[in-house]
Amino acid sequence: MPIIAALQDASAAPQPLGVGAVVLLFVVGSLFVVGWSRWVRPMNLAIGFAVTVAMWTLSYVAMLQPGLVAGELLFVAALACVFAGGWVAGRRAPSEASGMSVGLVSATINLMVVGAFLRDEQGGTHLRPILYVAGLYAGSALLGLLGDRLGRRGTSGRPLPAAATLLGAVATANILVMIVLGGLVTSYEAGLAVPDWPNSFGHNMLLYPVSEMKGGIFYEHAHRLFGMLVGATTLAYATTAFRSGVPRAARGLVVALVALVVVQGILGGLRVTGNVTASMEASDLAPSTAMAIVHGMLGQCVFAVAMLSAFACAGALDGVRGSAPGSRWMRSLPIAALAALTMQLFLGAAMRHLQTAPTADAGAKLPAWAFHGHVTMALIAFVLVFMAGRRSAKSVDARPIRALGKGISHAVGLQLVLGIAALVAVLVRRGVEVPWWEAISTTSHQALGALLLAMTASLAVLAYRATLTGFSASSSASNA
Repeated sequence: MPIIAALQDASAAPQPLGVGAVVLLFVVGSLFVVGWSRWVRPMNLAIGFAVTVAMWTLSYVAMLQPGLVAGELLFVAALACVFAGGWVAGRRAPSEASGMSVGLVSATINLMVVGAFLRDEQGGTHLRPILYVAGLYAGSALLGLLGDRLGRRGTSGRPLPAAATLLGAVATANILVMIVLGGLVTSYEAGLAVPDWPNSFGHNMLLYPVSEMKGGIFYEHAHRLFGMLVGATTLAYATTAFRSGVPRAARGLVVALVALVVVQGILGGLRVTGNVTASMEASDLAPSTAMAIVHGMLGQCVFAVAMLSAFACAGALDGVRGSAPGSRWMRSLPIAALAALTMQLFLGAAMRHLQTAPTADAGAKLPAWAFHGHVTMALIAFVLVFMAGRRSAKSVDARPIRALGKGISHAVGLQLVLGIAALVAVLVRRGVEVPWWEAISTTSHQALGALLLAMTASLAVLAYRATLTGFSASSSASNA
């Protein structure tokens, strides 16, 4: 296997990959994911990716707080995810998936990070990488099989959604985790902790040693690794969607999602280097704050498209057509709320990236135009989103619209509270060290903002579809 060959030289000095080699690697890897996704049973693929996203998230938390309780136990919980995936396959999809296959899918995805651990433990032998990979597959298959056998002993639970719908939900959740990790990178001011891209300190990104992932380097490099997972999940999602024959609107949204994920990855790299280069020399690099703002905004837009595509795969877009004829407020309020949130996103990203960090004697200095604009737009957005949510929750019979309306009505209030908390945390801090409570408040505010934007965008589209027939009928009657 190519991965074994790459790992056999893991103890040698880093060999930076040129941009051309990285592009080739990306193309080959993408083709592998697409071909593999066409071969694996869709439900095994969906549950396997769900398991892996959960494992990576728990492992990330474990590496934040190493130690017996917060570290090793969380790693055990990450392994338990494979067992749980097998149980779900056996209990809720016994005819569509098998726990062993779910474990093998998860092991294959985890090949992306096994090299980072072997950098520290190879010890000069060529045998250890082979043993690690064999152990990864054997352990994952066994845990999945045990979970499957236990799941099949009880009565079958409620069936899972279709594989394309489930994988769409997994991809959406994965992107949200990615947004949280990106928020931590910005909160801890670690955006340039790794100076080069697509390499990491001259290492092939896949082989950068775990032992060197400390402080800001951990936040930035882990963010990059999760970016790879998002890319693989999105490609598998797109392949499954086309393979499963989802509605035409869903296929279009999935294609748009894949394109946006690729663009977002490139923007993330250019934010670090400023130009297309694999160099680590400061003279060759020009980090771009403007690109950081665009990257932050586009990430939330990618999440919104992912959520909308998941609704489309589930048939929600066609299911609400014509369910609220003639309601003009139903159409216009969500659109106005979405426009306000988009402007708020820009102002928040500008304020976050253009602020001057605090010193021991003075607090952070925020750009006045972005600060005042963000505060003012917060009130406008709150009113519009709340009105759109309340009206949608009460006026339509379509279940997805009612659920989204209730969701954004509650979320926008919490978002306002988190925004105040984040602003206070930023303004009261003194010194260069970022306290954990500031990082949590600012990152939570950003993540909930992304969720609110995605929910409002989905509501706007669903409301448009719900009123489409009514408006057409009204227009025809008026013309007659």
